[in-house]
Amino acid sequence: MEKYNTPVTAGNIGEKVRSDCFITLELMQESGFQIEVLSKVNSLYGNSIKQLCIDGLKFFDIKNAKLKIQDTGALPHVIMARLEYAIKQLIDTEKEFLPEMLEENTSISKKEQFRFSRLYLPGNTPSMIINAGIHKPNGIILDLEDAVAPDKKAEASYLVRNSLRAINFYGAERMVRINQFPKGLEDLKFIVAHHVNLILLPKCEVAEQIKEVDKEIEKLKKAASVNYPIYYMPIIESALGVENAFEIAKASENVVALAIGLEDYTADMGVSRTKEGHESFYARTRIVNACKAAKIQPIDSVFSDIADMEGLAQNVKNSKSLGFEGMGCIHPLQIAVIHQNFAPENAEIEKAKKIILAFDQAKLKGLGVVSIGTKMIDAPVVKRAENTIKLAFNLGLIDENWKASLNE
Repeated sequence: MEKYNTPVTAGNIGEKVRSDCFITLELMQESGFQIEVLSKVNSLYGNSIKQLCIDGLKFFDIKNAKLKIQDTGALPHVIMARLEYAIKQLIDTEKEFLPEMLEENTSISKKEQFRFSRLYLPGNTPSMIINAGIHKPNGIILDLEDAVAPDKKAEASYLVRNSLRAINFYGAERMVRINQFPKGLEDLKFIVAHHVNLILLPKCEVAEQIKEVDKEIEKLKKAASVNYPIYYMPIIESALGVENAFEIAKASENVVALAIGLEDYTADMGVSRTKEGHESFYARTRIVNACKAAKIQPIDSVFSDIADMEGLAQNVKNSKSLGFEGMGCIHPLQIAVIHQNFAPENAEIEKAKKIILAFDQAKLKGLGVVSIGTKMIDAPVVKRAENTIKLAFNLGLIDENWKASLNE
């Protein structure tokens, strides 16, 4: 049922707001469209903005409306998201006014791809989302949970949906952090059919939550005829979650990693988080062990001091020494430091080369045991060396001819 003469709003406005718009919409019973555009680029794009809004209103079978748009450089997919949310506050409709899907955004993730860095971006702040891919994180997280104000979560869903379709992420894995259960299940309808690669599940405490997500996603995939994989990264943020980590890790074949959220975990424990991390050592090692047992990736928490790059580098090295294979970041400047310190060091690479070469030569001679110096080399050591070489190759630290160069 339509709501006439009831103004509604959508979007953001303010001195520091960029790449967004603020929409005020009112349905009328007559008079056609009354559209006002306030923008610094009105002379260049005012008519295009008006036409986009007219097309959107007509799409939803609206014939009479008063619309005011305060534009701060919003791209079409942002305007469309704001307008659709405003419209759906006034009428009941299942229609979706979707931007065209970029071909780049139909790429599929791999279960075991590298996830050194994942950059958190507020899901209701388009200025942070638009160019995030140029910083080259392994993953970009469009956050619907903690980074979005409670009264903005509903409209953020539309912006995240449109961003998944219209923004070029430059090869970064397309991730979305949904809200915690049970609201997070409602978020899924905005992302499942729009080529999300991985979904972060916050404050996960029991395996049943993963199974519930599995069921809902399968239902949505079937309805939308979707056949690409969608992976999960549950975030462990409580004492109960830590104790149930292995069961959570094994709850679905779509779980590819567990992350730990230390701010909430330390709050749950009633202790303060420190840079040294003694208070979370047990939880972090428990997460790593659960992941290794389940053969998935353990991912560490964010480092919250964006001004302390030396502290970040040391934190990454500590994280790596515990067995973590990646961590979150909250600022683009953290990405390079994370990648550099998770990457294998030259000494690690050279040692791995010698182990693999010695093992290959032993196999050619029919030997079941091989040693380097006084140390015996067995299958687990070789596998670790192979993982180091694979990682170094993917990071461009060695090329495919490394064996030949070693023999020389």
